[in-house]
This record gives sequence, C-alpha cells and structure tokens, in this order.
Amino acid sequence: MKTSQKFFHKLILLYRPFENRLNEQLNKHQLHRAQWTVLYYLYNNGSATNVEISHYQGVEKPTITRTVSRLEELGYVEQIPGKDKREKRMKLTEIGMNIYEDVRVTIDQFEESILKGITEEERLEAVRIMDVIRNNINK
Repeated sequence: MKTSQKFFHKLILLYRPFENRLNEQLNKHQLHRAQWTVLYYLYNNGSATNVEISHYQGVEKPTITRTVSRLEELGYVEQIPGKDKREKRMKLTEIGMNIYEDVRVTIDQFEESILKGITEEERLEAVRIMDVIRNNINK
C-alpha cells in the first residue's frame, strides 16, 4: 500500500472517533461540534458573516445559518451592523465569551489527553502538514 493511501486511511479512521469523543466533551456544556466551531471562529477572529464562517468550515451557508440561529437563541452570539444594511455580521456576546472560555478548559484537557506522548515539535509539524493539505485541497 502506498504511503499516501495509508495516510488518508489513518486520517479517516481518526476523524470519526475524534468527533464522537469531542461531542461527548461538548455535551457536558450542552453544545455540539458545529456550535463549538462557530464559537471558536468568532472568539479567535472577531465578528464575521455567515458566509465567512461557512468558508472557514467548508460547509454550506444554510448549515451555518441554522447553527448561528441556535447560538443566537442561547444568547451566545448577536447580530451587529455590517458595512452595508444587507450584511449580517455576528459576534460573541459577553455570555458567549464566557461560555467559550469555560468550554475551552474542558476541550484543552481533552486535547492534551489525546496528544499524550506527542512532542510540541511533532504537534507543530502535524499542524503544518494539515495546513499544506488543506491549501492543496482548496486550490
């Protein structure tokens, strides 16, 4: 079997168990992965449109619209004025910021537990490799 085949086979085997375990951690905070990814994006990048978030996640805009609507209902995000009246920008509310920081502690512990035995250098190299692959996919 070619190395590239092994690589992507391992990636597929890794993805589903990771997402399932991540959702277990997020369920402790009444969230799921799609909501967490939106909170993560807004916390780290500031306000954004649903289109910007959908491009970041690589999903369709209606999917993001539903997720953002639910986060709005929970009081975690709010709409703010955009460049023009048609642009709908979202940002974290104070409650959303607090929720993100609270959940971040849980997720940090989870991530550290599954990265046990992997050095900082190896982690940085894996991040670099994933960035290259994503850029190649999005060409």
